[in-house]
Amino acid sequence: MPAQGGYGKIRLFHDFFGPEMPVAGTGAYAAATGNQIVMGPYRVLGDVAETDTGVVTLAKASGYARISGNDEDGKGVAIATEIAFSPVLNGPLAVECRLERQVLTAGVVFVGFCGTLADDVAEPLTGTGSTLTLTAADLCGFYLDSQLSAADGLWHMPYNGGTATGPTASGSVDSTKTAILAESDIVRLEIDPNGTARWYINGDLEQTVVNAVSTTALQGALVGCWGTTTTAADVDVDYFAVEANRDWTR
Repeated sequence: MPAQGGYGKIRLFHDFFGPEMPVAGTGAYAAATGNQIVMGPYRVLGDVAETDTGVVTLAKASGYARISGNDEDGKGVAIATEIAFSPVLNGPLAVECRLERQVLTAGVVFVGFCGTLADDVAEPLTGTGSTLTLTAADLCGFYLDSQLSAADGLWHMPYNGGTATGPTASGSVDSTKTAILAESDIVRLEIDPNGTARWYINGDLEQTVVNAVSTTALQGALVGCWGTTTTAADVDVDYFAVEANRDWTR
């Protein structure tokens, strides 16, 4: 039995009431290169040196931050952890976020876990028409994409990396919840040590998938927003929480 201390739970949380990473060109981060900017316990990744991207807090009840993506297809910004969570060693894992969009057209939003989080933070997956392209070998989360022909603002629940085949038809991972303009949804994803994942939206269990993700691949948690056209995309986040157990293996 390995030695254990009193700090067996990993809990990361940001309520977005104060510190911010201003939109590049408007504050202290004007010369930012996009590498390792910190916001609370999280990193800010993406094209933050662009003049229309960043993370700014809003004068809004409960404290929100606006993640401003980009006005280019596939370019964006994410608030994220390091890639340091293993389901089998740190599980159960959970990520929870309360968020809303001020414009539902033009933009991609992803909340969940991903095994690839480079400094320029590419989308974990992309959508066109009714087809999903699972860019990241390991991903699991909630997905909004204005490029899906049958999106209608529906939250989608993609996954990849486990023995269960990752979905490429968007309709196979539809939730019953539609994102409403300027109304916040609470999305929560839980991953067990055996790779089983559960998706909750506003407290309702929407999907359970056995072997949805690899049990051993390291992943990071993120909430991000990416552009799809020449119109800048953004998402407003009330809070972002990540929960896990510590691996006490020596």
